[in-house]
Amino acid sequence: MAENKKKTLPSPSSLSARERILRTAQQLFYQNGIRATGIDSVIADASVTKVTLYRHFPSKEDLIEAFLEQRHHIWIAWFKGAIEEARDKQTAAARQRKPLDPVLSAAEKLFAATTFRGCAFANTVAELGTSVPSILGIAARHKADVCAVIMTLLPPHKKAHDLAWAATLALDGAIVNAQTGDQAAATSLDGLKTLLDALARQ
Repeated sequence: MAENKKKTLPSPSSLSARERILRTAQQLFYQNGIRATGIDSVIADASVTKVTLYRHFPSKEDLIEAFLEQRHHIWIAWFKGAIEEARDKQTAAARQRKPLDPVLSAAEKLFAATTFRGCAFANTVAELGTSVPSILGIAARHKADVCAVIMTLLPPHKKAHDLAWAATLALDGAIVNAQTGDQAAATSLDGLKTLLDALARQ
């Protein structure tokens, strides 16, 4: 999710213990990685006891699953909004000629976020592989939902799903490459634009 916009977040004291734990996990797991973030760090930053954390999340695996599920809902809601906002700014002619341009606009916002560190789902799968099988299903569902959002940009025809899936893969590749630095973000956007333009001509 692009988080460079200022938002009014609930103060920690107004959140339940479970919400504080999840918010902390969102920050630490995404920014520092799963393996690099120990349960003790989550406990300290969330200001809860170990007993409280394990009452809500019996294992680190449970917390990872909850982190990904919550991030999925937050990210998809943001992505839908970014896509709709960009599409609303297009002229009718632009929607016909370059229907996938809103994906590029969403990527630009994502890469500009000060907290951007790639795709949480790809990062988690890369770190943990099959050691936590449940995360594979969550990651696959996330990608399918991203594809479904992109598909809404395309006119209905038999290739729509295939084109949307190809655009999803192009976006994934751009996200992975963009996290290697500022210049990489710029070149990723250039490459993504080229791929999206080519797909729109199919």
